[in-house]
Amino acid sequence: MAKTKNFKRKQLSKILRKKNTWIGIVFFLIICVVAFALWSGLVGAFLYYITQSKVMGEYKVISYMADIYEKTGSEDNFDGLPDDELRDYIITDNEGNILHQRGEDTRGFVTAKIFFTDQEKAMIVTADQSTGFIRADEEGELDVDIKQFIQWFLIEEQQERVNNNTSSAQNIYFPIWIQKSVNDGKEIFYGKAYTEVRLSDAFFLMLFAMVLLVLFIAVVILVLVNVIGNAVSHKRMVNIFFLDMVTKGHNWMWFIFRGEQILLRRKYARNRYAILDLAFVKYRNYCVCHSVEQGEKMLCRVNELVSAELMKDEICSHYASANFAIMLRYTDEEQLRTRIKSIVEKLEVIDATHKFAFHVGVVPLGSAVETGRRNKKQLVDLEKEYNNACAARATLADSDDSGIAFFGSELVDEQKWIDIVQECQETALKNEEFVVYYQPKYDPRTDELKGAEALIRWDSPQYGFKAPGTIIPIFEKNGFIVKIDHYMISHVARDQKRWLDQGLKCVPVSVNVSRAHFIEDDLAEQIRDMVDEIGTPHDLIEIELTESAFFDDKKAMISTITKLREYGFHVSMDDFGAGYSSLNSLKDMPLDVLKLDADFFRGDMDNGRGEIVVSEAIKLAKKLQMETVAEGVEDRGQVEFLAQQGCDMIQGFVYAEPMPGNLYEKRMSSDHLSPTDVLSEDKTYEEKTDNEIKTDPV
Repeated sequence: MAKTKNFKRKQLSKILRKKNTWIGIVFFLIICVVAFALWSGLVGAFLYYITQSKVMGEYKVISYMADIYEKTGSEDNFDGLPDDELRDYIITDNEGNILHQRGEDTRGFVTAKIFFTDQEKAMIVTADQSTGFIRADEEGELDVDIKQFIQWFLIEEQQERVNNNTSSAQNIYFPIWIQKSVNDGKEIFYGKAYTEVRLSDAFFLMLFAMVLLVLFIAVVILVLVNVIGNAVSHKRMVNIFFLDMVTKGHNWMWFIFRGEQILLRRKYARNRYAILDLAFVKYRNYCVCHSVEQGEKMLCRVNELVSAELMKDEICSHYASANFAIMLRYTDEEQLRTRIKSIVEKLEVIDATHKFAFHVGVVPLGSAVETGRRNKKQLVDLEKEYNNACAARATLADSDDSGIAFFGSELVDEQKWIDIVQECQETALKNEEFVVYYQPKYDPRTDELKGAEALIRWDSPQYGFKAPGTIIPIFEKNGFIVKIDHYMISHVARDQKRWLDQGLKCVPVSVNVSRAHFIEDDLAEQIRDMVDEIGTPHDLIEIELTESAFFDDKKAMISTITKLREYGFHVSMDDFGAGYSSLNSLKDMPLDVLKLDADFFRGDMDNGRGEIVVSEAIKLAKKLQMETVAEGVEDRGQVEFLAQQGCDMIQGFVYAEPMPGNLYEKRMSSDHLSPTDVLSEDKTYEEKTDNEIKTDPV
C-alpha cells in the first residue's frame, strides 16, 4: 500500500512539474553566457587591435630612444631624430626622481602589462592622466573600461572635429606611457606614446557591438516570452487538472496535493487537523424531482458555502457524486463538532424552498506532535483517512436527518470484525462451525410444545461463541446468507429425521429464509429437493419469511409461497408489525402462520392500546385461517392475556431460551412442559449462553 501511495505521489509530481519552464530558464542562462562571451571576445579583439597593431609600433619607437640614451648616456642625441621618431620622455632613477625630461609629465597612477605574442615577455605601460579608461586587472594586465572609453572617445572625436575644423575627424590618438629599464635597471625610461584609433574601425566596432546588443535583447525578449508563456500554460494546465467539472471548484486530486502540502509544513506541529466526508443526503432524489442540472447547481452552492466557511490552511473539494472532502483545523473535538454543526445548519437551509440533510463523517488527525509525524517522510495518508471518514459517515446511512459521526476505535473494531467474519465464513461453513439452536414454541393454554424456531450460532475455535446478531447482518450484506439458508434447512431436516427415527414426537420447526433467496425462481424446488434427499416429512419444516421480503417482487413471492404450500411446507411471516406493515401482504400472500413481533410485548401494555392492537391482529389472522405466534414474551401475565385472545403459540424466555439440539431433544421428550418444570441443566446452560451473547462485540 505504501509503495502504491508513493507511486501516486510521484506520478502527481511528474504531472505538475514545470517541464517547459525550466528548459526556457536554462536556455535563457545559456544565451546570457553566450552574449557575455561575445562581448568578452569583442573587448579582447579591441584590445588586441590596440596592443598588437598600435601599441607595439610605439613600443619600438620608445625602445629605440631608450637604446640611444643607454648607449650614448645623454638625451642630447635625440635632437637628431626625425620628428616622427621623437617622443616626449622622462628619465627617473629607481626611487622615482626625475633625471631628464622632455615635455609635460602627465603620467597616471595605473601601471599594467601588455604581453607580446609569445606570452613570455611583456612591456609595462602607465596610463596617461587624460584617459581614465585604462586600468590594470587583478593579475596586473591591461584592462579597458568600455563605458569610460566610449565617453572619452565621443569627447575626443568632437574635439578633433573642432580642432581640424572638419565635419568629422579621421583618427583619434590617446596617450600612454611606455617604460623601459636602462643602464642595468638603475634608471627607467618613460616614453609618451600616442596610440592611433581610426574612426572607421571604432565605428565598425561600435556598430558591431550595437548589433550584438540588439540581437541579445531580441533573444532575451523571445526567451522571456517563451518562459512566461510556458509558465502561463503550465498554470492553466494545473488549473484544468485540479478543476472539478461539476462545481467548478477543486477536485479530489487537488485535495490530496494541497492537503499534503499543508501537513508537511511546520505549522502542522502546532495545529490539529480533521478530515471530513460531507454527504448530501437524498441528492439523487432531488435530481429526480428537479433535474440533474439543478442538482449540480445545488452542489455548486454547497461548495461555495463550505468554501466561504473555511479559514487559512483549510481546504474543500468535490469528491464524487454528492460527497465533499474537507480538511479543518480545530482546538478540541467539542469545538470541532460545534463548528461542523454550524456549517451543516447553514447547508440545510441553503435553498429557501427545501430543507436538506447532510451526513458528516469525521476523522480527527491531531497534530504532528501528537501523532509522531514530525519527520516529513511520515506523511499522513489522506486517502486512507478520508476512507475512514466515509466509514464513519456510512453509520448514518439509515437516517434521513442530518448527523455527525466520528471515526473511533469502536468503528475500527467493528470493521475488523466484519473483515474477520468474511475471511472465515467459507471455512466455518465447511467445518460446520455454525451450530443450530432451537427455541421452543408453546401453547399458552396447555403449555404443550407445539413448535420451535431454528436459530444459528457460530462456535468458532478461534473467536469463541458468537450470537447471530454479530454475523447475520454481515452475511445479508455480502450475500453469504444464501449459503447459510441452505445450511440451516439441511441441518434442521437432518435433526428432525434423526429424532423421528428415535421415536420422538416431533413438531414443526421454522427456518428463516433470507429475502435475497427469493430472486431465484426455483427456490421452492431447491428446498423440496434438500428435504427429500434427507427423507424428512415436509410438514415438519416451516419456511419463515421476514415482512420486509414481501415488499420486493410480490409476484415471485406469491409464486414461491404457493409452490411451497403445494409441496406440504408451512409458510410463516416473521416480525409482523416490526416495520411498515401492510395489510395487502396478508390479503395477497397465502400464509399459514403469522408471527407477532416482540416489540408488541415490550413496555407497558396496561394502557389498553397495545392489548387492542394485539387482540385485533390475532382475530384478523384467525379470520384468514392463519395460526398466530407471539415472540419475545417474557411475562407470565402476557401469557395469560394471549391465551385469552386465542393466540396459538408463544415463543419467548418465559418458556425457554434458544438451546442446542441435545437440550431441545430433552424438551421434546416431555411435550407438556411448563416453565417451572425446566430442567436444571437446561437453565444452567441457557444462563451461560445468555452471558456469552451479552458479551459479544456487536
